[in-house]
Amino acid sequence: MAISHALLSPFSLPHIPSSPIHSPFRTHFQPHYTLRKFANFLDLKPESKPQPLKFDLPLFHPYSDRPRRFDAVVVGAGPAGLRLAEQLSAYGIKVCCVDPSPLSPWPNNYGVWVDEFQALGFQDCFHKTWPMASVYLNDEKVKFLDRPYAQVSRKKLKMKLMEECATKGVKFHKAKVWEIKHQEFESSVACDDGTEIKANLVIDASGFASRFTEYSKSKPRNCGFQIAHGILAEVEQHPFDLNKMVLMDWRDTHLGNEPYLRQDNKKSPTFLYAMPFDPNLIFLEETSLVGRPALPYAVVKRRMAARLRHLGIKVKRILEEEKCVIPMGGSLPKMPQAVVAAGGVAGMVHPASGYSVVLGMAAAPGVARRAAEGLGSGGRMIRGRALQGRVWEGVWPAERRRVREFYCFGMETLVRLDLEGLRRFFDAFFDLEGFYWEGFLSSRLSIRELGMLGLALFGHASPMSKLDILTKCPLPLLKMMANLALQAL
Repeated sequence: MAISHALLSPFSLPHIPSSPIHSPFRTHFQPHYTLRKFANFLDLKPESKPQPLKFDLPLFHPYSDRPRRFDAVVVGAGPAGLRLAEQLSAYGIKVCCVDPSPLSPWPNNYGVWVDEFQALGFQDCFHKTWPMASVYLNDEKVKFLDRPYAQVSRKKLKMKLMEECATKGVKFHKAKVWEIKHQEFESSVACDDGTEIKANLVIDASGFASRFTEYSKSKPRNCGFQIAHGILAEVEQHPFDLNKMVLMDWRDTHLGNEPYLRQDNKKSPTFLYAMPFDPNLIFLEETSLVGRPALPYAVVKRRMAARLRHLGIKVKRILEEEKCVIPMGGSLPKMPQAVVAAGGVAGMVHPASGYSVVLGMAAAPGVARRAAEGLGSGGRMIRGRALQGRVWEGVWPAERRRVREFYCFGMETLVRLDLEGLRRFFDAFFDLEGFYWEGFLSSRLSIRELGMLGLALFGHASPMSKLDILTKCPLPLLKMMANLALQAL
């Protein structure tokens, strides 16, 4: 949920002038002053100027390196693409990663549950951690989640992945992929600089807007959309506990003097996601959990402005700004197909929460293992459709596709709930045992365990929430059962 997500990282941000409150975080900024003391934050412009990484990139030189052929080409140098390139190269597979600007900082920020990133071995890439998270359901009820949450340092994470890639022999080509052509046993990747790179396998990790991964033309994707507006802001003060990040704040008191906004918010609600770094530095994000169609971006910003006024948060400067639109759920790409997808374009976004970075990175070892089996590392060498089909099985194994159907069922249910319905839902959801709600948000439950979660959730639900489930869940439930039956066939 733009808990996918959006957080600050110390890439290269301006310095906050000295103040009575000292924080080591402030060493990441450089002096800059604004003329107005407290401008409306909607009128302020972000001041950060992210700088590219300083790294000796092992480049592919098309006119001197021979032959111009690789076992695999990975398109895109995001978290999923770099992790996959690194995992592939660990098997001795010759990999070229193609990206127009591989050293540029990632535009999105990432927040994760600490235990998830530790399981991947990236616990040294945290910038800030909070021992607990809080969920405000309304003005009277708040839940505290005893599960540490972290803001990822994009710089540390990207540098670590780059170093691993370089150590294991991955080559990089700085260009935009223009076209991908396929023959029976090889593919050709044509770049905008005139370079053509041949490979046995092409993996598309270039993001949601990719035009190289095909979806069914006869079956609508029918995605939901999470949309959010976030700012890293220097503020006069804020009311949040520095030891707790705010996972969700569903309060709507701030719209008391905005009758039109309040009525719309009751039907299509947004919540606040907040990460307090110190008393004067905070990341704030107003988020529409999921909607179909997407909530207008201007509406999200107006609601955020009203919320900050009500909380007494006066924004002095905006250091970073994030605009976030995440497609969620919907159909998966055609499988198999000549280009293998990874990350967001492969549908590796949690359909009910919007989390994505961990899912894409966690899938990489399985995808790489399948590719290595087909390319001859530990198995017989195969090419063409047989290889592509084998690797697609690593992208979306049958069990993971079944689990995803349940998460899509969850998303379809959330789309149908109004503000009061969502409050009742999350009241019951976070009353479940940690095994269930933590496992659900981290995509680590089996289909059987998800079924048990559903029964437990119904048991914990209030009478009105049970009514929501009985009246709004049957159609999504039937759709899920039908899709599971089709997969079984």
